[in-house]
Amino acid sequence: MDLKTIAISAALIAGIGALLFWGRASGTSAAPQGGAQSPLTASELQYDFGTISMKDGLVSRTFTIRNGSDAEVVLSDISTSCMCTNAYLLAGDGVKKGPFGMPGHGAPSSKVGERIPSGESRSLEVVYDPNAHGPAGVGSIDRFIYLADETGGQLTLEIKANVTP
Repeated sequence: MDLKTIAISAALIAGIGALLFWGRASGTSAAPQGGAQSPLTASELQYDFGTISMKDGLVSRTFTIRNGSDAEVVLSDISTSCMCTNAYLLAGDGVKKGPFGMPGHGAPSSKVGERIPSGESRSLEVVYDPNAHGPAGVGSIDRFIYLADETGGQLTLEIKANVTP
């Protein structure tokens, strides 16, 4: 190799390395970083839909979110790990809030502002679209729903499925 080829190769490698570092540093992950345990709890943290078919369309599961603390908790944000998954909160006044989806991918604001008094519960409907990724979406899926309270506490829910055509 000549000196010019070596210099171009080194510059390309350095550029790729810089882009990878920049992407990691900018926090582009869909998952919330860090976070304390929330006083909010769920009746179940994970649900497996089993085998589902793309041709049958949307599937959903409702989770019960409870404030087990002695004080009111403000649910401030809800987001999901993928654009194929949305969440809807049934608020205390009976209004359905949402959809809440993956930040930065066309989802509306994840801001919720739902006050949950001590000992009370709310329903969170999670809707998964097996057609969102097209034929490439066939196989095992694992998606997360992130709930954050105003103090920075987090509760994570999970859905799984085996998607068939």
